[in-house]
Amino acid sequence: MMRYLKSLFLAMVLVAPAWAQDDFLQEDAAPSAAEERQVADTIIWGGMIYTADDAKPQVEAVAIKNGRFIAVGSRAEVELLQGVETRIIDLDGNTLFPGFVDAHAHLSGIGNRELSLNLDTVKSLAAFKGAVLAWRASHPDDVVVTGRGWIETHWPEKRFPSRWDIDDVVSDVPVILRRADGHALVANSKAFELAGITSETDAPFGGEIVRNKLGENTGMLVDAAQSLLNDLVPETTDEDIAERLVKGSEVYASRGWTGMHNMSVSWGEVDQLEELSDSDGVKIRVYNSVVPEAAADLFASGARASDDGTIITRAIKLYMDGALGSRGAALIEPYSDADTSGLVLITKEDTMPMLVEALNEGIQVNMHAIGDRANRMLLDWFEEAMNTVPAIARPVENPRWRDEHTQIVNQEDILRYQQLGVIPSMQPSHAIGDLHFAPARLGDERLDGAYAWSSLIDSGVIIAGGSDAPVEKGDPLIEFYAATARKDLNGFQAENWHEEEALTRAEALKMFTLWPAIASFQENDLGSIVVGKKADLTAFDTDLMTTVESDIPKARAMMTMVDGNIIYLRSE
Repeated sequence: MMRYLKSLFLAMVLVAPAWAQDDFLQEDAAPSAAEERQVADTIIWGGMIYTADDAKPQVEAVAIKNGRFIAVGSRAEVELLQGVETRIIDLDGNTLFPGFVDAHAHLSGIGNRELSLNLDTVKSLAAFKGAVLAWRASHPDDVVVTGRGWIETHWPEKRFPSRWDIDDVVSDVPVILRRADGHALVANSKAFELAGITSETDAPFGGEIVRNKLGENTGMLVDAAQSLLNDLVPETTDEDIAERLVKGSEVYASRGWTGMHNMSVSWGEVDQLEELSDSDGVKIRVYNSVVPEAAADLFASGARASDDGTIITRAIKLYMDGALGSRGAALIEPYSDADTSGLVLITKEDTMPMLVEALNEGIQVNMHAIGDRANRMLLDWFEEAMNTVPAIARPVENPRWRDEHTQIVNQEDILRYQQLGVIPSMQPSHAIGDLHFAPARLGDERLDGAYAWSSLIDSGVIIAGGSDAPVEKGDPLIEFYAATARKDLNGFQAENWHEEEALTRAEALKMFTLWPAIASFQENDLGSIVVGKKADLTAFDTDLMTTVESDIPKARAMMTMVDGNIIYLRSE
């Protein structure tokens, strides 16, 4: 049974502009001084402990009771709270951090990637074709082959795959394979035939049917045009979705994530997540942003949470444009390597009423924007909505609306994020993948505002760090490395890739701990190791704050803890 919080939420007295203006989702009050002196349930020591708390950045030990920290400090101080039944966890030289949180991912997509044709490791067009052939051979009863994860920018062939490439290996059933970014797909001729897509078919608004110079369909569909093949994909059952959610949460716990901000969630998926969490099927924390189609449901219910408080739903996810790799990101000037300026996927006429209602109802808006035109439009629309509903009239004075991706920003717009209170939500791994093709797409001048982490932080905003999995792998170690090294996993950094935009390790730590907590209104409970906060913790076998740069992505998650409970423990 979920708990509806709208009436309590609207009754809150909010103080601005402090970030910590809304703690209505807290399950329990912080412990009193008397409670802090009680015997601990769990004590952890035996390795470096980084807190993400500027007042006490490193400590020797922590004590936990009833799922919250009751002591954070020296081993001698914490040892005073040890009792006969206290569980002692010796880190044995491993390093402990506040729980790492992926501030932008897609849980069901992560699970589905593990359960279907996963193409994220193919390194060439030949390997792509081989993987499709092998899957078909091992799944002869499939009436349609679906998969995801390919990205051609590293392939020696230096081109998109085509329907003819897939026809070479599978032509008897439809094959539909999404690019890693989810903003394009390639399908075989059988899929186009069954869907009735011809050289005369018009693309829907916000989409493109890619054709060659002869006017032939290449098999590529971009953004909204992907929907033309929806009827060919077998209907997803509730059991399918539940399996994906559980699998995705298991994978994430094993990588050291204690939580994620789950994007583009259906209303039915919200119900399933709450039920799965309450039955211990999904053990990580999940903060949901629902699809636009579910906005009315969220406005009606208000922010809501599962009984155990680990599943929270209080945001809407919108899409302004497409992706840079498939040239769907909306740019102010045309692409440097193609005669297009990208795609805008929504209209102001349709979107502005939703933005105004979200402000009136106290609902967060998280909007995907990648190109500099898309990011400028986002800021313009957000500003107009906020002027329409002034702060004094809002139930949440500072709504903490977010710009999901914020990849390419015009230099003139950098300061607007702080001025409007808009939070950039960025994925460092995009920068170390895109560095191989973004210079060609953008040219040198636009790189000045590309993946501008340091510039944005210096302007006075925080950055909620994520991975966008399954677009990327969804590994906190890769994300931490990308944020601090700004190089690909081989140590390569493209020319004019602005190494000054890399973050310090202290900033990167907050990017995946404290700042996602702020970006989800949970900083009173999560994000740092502080007395009174919930005991969400991540332990790695490597000290990410001091080890040599190249060793960061080689580290391993050793323990993941939520509410003082171990949800993953490496068996080795």
